[in-house]
Amino acid sequence: MQAASIAAAESIPHKFLEAILIQLRHKGIIRSKVGKGGGHSLAQEPDKIDVLGVIRAIDGPVAPLACLSHTAYQRCADCSSESTCGVRRMLAEAHELQVKHLSIMTLADGLGGLETPVRSRPSRARH
Repeated sequence: MQAASIAAAESIPHKFLEAILIQLRHKGIIRSKVGKGGGHSLAQEPDKIDVLGVIRAIDGPVAPLACLSHTAYQRCADCSSESTCGVRRMLAEAHELQVKHLSIMTLADGLGGLETPVRSRPSRARH
């Protein structure tokens, strides 16, 4: 599809979409062809592209704390001990569940609508 068509269909600014498409192309998620008959297409089938990879391609690390990041780990400057950090412990499990869930979800899961079950979807606790 051409970027202009996608932008119009999704009601998003063309320049904003172009920036996203560049990031997705650099990560190998989409292919782009210039010229007549050109446009953008997925580099793989939708069931082979995990949502976690797409989010990381667009937004970067998904961790709520740098010390929990799988792709951009950094020790927190004001932390004396990661093993005893209460904030880190509190967020670690939620982050691991998020990463696990997003890594098993694929673009194909989103194409089927909300009623389509995601493989091994964790149950959602109500609080």
